[in-house]
Amino acid sequence: MQPHRNPLPPISRRDALHRIGAGFGSISLAGMFNQSASAGQASPLAPKAPHFAPKAKHVIQLFMPGGPSQVDTFDYKPKIAEFAGQRPKIVDRKSLRNTKNGLFPSPFGFKRYGQTGKWVSDIFPHTAECSDDICFIHSMHTNIPEHAGAMMMFNLGHLQPSRPSLGSWLCYGLGTENQELPGLVAMSPRAKPRGKAANWGNSFLPGAYAGVYANIAEMKPDSILRDLKNPHLSRTEQRQQANLLAQLNRFDLESQQQDQKLESSIQAMEMAFRMQFAVPDVFDTAQESKPTLDLYGKSEFAKGCLIARRLVERGVRMVQLSHSISGYDIAWDTGHGDIKGGHAHLARECDQGIAGLIQDLKLRGLLDETLVIWGGEFGRAPTSEGQKGRDHDHYGFTVWMAGGGVKPGFTYGATDEFGCSAVENPVHVHDLHATILHLMGLDHEKLTYRYSGRDFRLTDVHGKVIHNIIA
Repeated sequence: MQPHRNPLPPISRRDALHRIGAGFGSISLAGMFNQSASAGQASPLAPKAPHFAPKAKHVIQLFMPGGPSQVDTFDYKPKIAEFAGQRPKIVDRKSLRNTKNGLFPSPFGFKRYGQTGKWVSDIFPHTAECSDDICFIHSMHTNIPEHAGAMMMFNLGHLQPSRPSLGSWLCYGLGTENQELPGLVAMSPRAKPRGKAANWGNSFLPGAYAGVYANIAEMKPDSILRDLKNPHLSRTEQRQQANLLAQLNRFDLESQQQDQKLESSIQAMEMAFRMQFAVPDVFDTAQESKPTLDLYGKSEFAKGCLIARRLVERGVRMVQLSHSISGYDIAWDTGHGDIKGGHAHLARECDQGIAGLIQDLKLRGLLDETLVIWGGEFGRAPTSEGQKGRDHDHYGFTVWMAGGGVKPGFTYGATDEFGCSAVENPVHVHDLHATILHLMGLDHEKLTYRYSGRDFRLTDVHGKVIHNIIA
């Protein structure tokens, strides 16, 4: 038997590519270059209907990693000064490791602000002026007094970096209103918060719901995110190239029966194409008027607050803005050695920007639909550590929210007379997450994703909505 021979003469790879390219027109593949055809199916980030009518459409999280001290910021406890140096039984907790140290009075003064007469520390004078717009929760508590785990709990609802972030769940449940920007944007002025991408990651959710990180230290729109521009092709040519690549990948995806990694790559490439034109615009704060820039102030964190407003104004579902200092991923942990110097410096860096954000959102009619959240992963003990610092305390701390359907000028829950433990209406992080989802129109028990044989949710098997803080 003679072996089978190919009747056609061999051709080089160059000739093959030439023939394939020349044949595109004849087999009518021009339809590939149509934008709607490239998607193949609805975008996973397309807006989705909530479970019920939402109070808010967007979330801005002002995250303070490291544990700001509640008794030196927003939870006024004059009794500490009365019992200075003493160790009452109420603060005798195993987690407060410096058992020999007594109560340490705040080095800062407190004043009353607004119609509600809210007591606020002197280190937050600008934010204090917004107290009538803020809902304070003084009875927060979490599972452990260790930074990495507590930060994962605050941002993921779990102690390990193995679950989707709050923002990823929101994008999964609601999509986003701007298809040229990510649904979740994470930012920090300098260092990424401890845990880095896990704080805004998608874990087992599809890749489209992952957050995108931007370092805003340099504040140059063209360098906020790397490799956004293509200097060789026009936008039309890039669109054609991206559509063709997406279609070829779709063919491959169908043959592999929905390979998640490939699907994530397709979505990432599409988002990267769109972002190269939208990102420089939204990050360009030079477009703002001088009065607006003056309202926010000149610190890097203040610029992040302004960008956060610009992002939600354009439909981004959630922005996570973490406070950081150069080379240090848990900025507020400077409270260990120097509460007075460390907290005063950090507050100066963020105070005006926070107040500017609230005021600007309110002026633009965006505060009602934007939920602003401020807080760290836990608080600090009312006792001293060394001579000038405070150790961690996860039994009771403060988080506050503004806009987005919460009661303005309202205080919920309380710690004991020394600010150590939540004693009135305690609120766990799971409860906070359940409430945030509720304000966004999502039932935390119904927002689930099937993975590894069971249904997962942000609040695990816990969480109760805090209806008393909802307007």
